[in-house]
Amino acid sequence: MKKDTLQCVEEFHATYGLPIKNEPCITDERTNNLRIGLLQEELDELKEALAEGDEVGVLDALTDLQYVLDGAYLSLGYHQLKEVAFMEVQRSNMSKLGLDGKPVVRPEDGKILKGPNYTPPDLAAVLEAWKQARKKHAA
Repeated sequence: MKKDTLQCVEEFHATYGLPIKNEPCITDERTNNLRIGLLQEELDELKEALAEGDEVGVLDALTDLQYVLDGAYLSLGYHQLKEVAFMEVQRSNMSKLGLDGKPVVRPEDGKILKGPNYTPPDLAAVLEAWKQARKKHAA
């Protein structure tokens, strides 16, 4: 069976005794600082590799960013919500089209802007639904 990135990083965390929280917990300052620092380090490496035109460095930084990001999902207890939260953000992003059904693009940099029918992601509802399902399952 092929593992996804989150499963691979979960194996790493289990092997090396790194935290895998069962529910969202963002009150551990040490974990929070570590995760922010690791993500920033990899983002800085990406910026440097892009500036240098280093294709291997870009691939390395992008891969490391995904690895560290999945580690953050696990360490902060959001891994069980990753897929459904991603799909809610995808739904929201796809609502950015203009009235003509075409993307609204900022000419200066190509950023996709929010069209008139944009609806923001309701991640609070995603989190609440997960908590309710967890309560129901525990009862």
